[in-house]
Amino acid sequence: QVQLVESGGGLVQAGGSLGLSCAPSGIIPSINVMGWYRQAPGKQRELVATITSGGSTNYADSVKGRFTISRDNAKNTVYLQMLSLKPEDTAVYYCNAVTFWLMAYWGKGTLVTVSS
Repeated sequence: QVQLVESGGGLVQAGGSLGLSCAPSGIIPSINVMGWYRQAPGKQRELVATITSGGSTNYADSVKGRFTISRDNAKNTVYLQMLSLKPEDTAVYYCNAVTFWLMAYWGKGTLVTVSS
């Protein structure tokens, strides 16, 4: 079964930067929206950022101005550039993709730990 695969997680000090990437392990036709979600310890999963096939972006207020989402439509790859990281950004970050026919795909997550 085709899956999304995240990479780039790790340990970083507060104020540092980290970049995440995500791509499908196989072919996923007609991806509409791609995005990043995260789940911190003891908290619900929350939306971090999304980007449409046309390039429109949306960010959670908590990351606006610090994180940047981008994508390569040809490769169905989505990226998340994270700057000025805070301890509260610590979470497992999940990649998501939804096709025009509303089929959803998820990655297994990559852990981002921000120390202070």
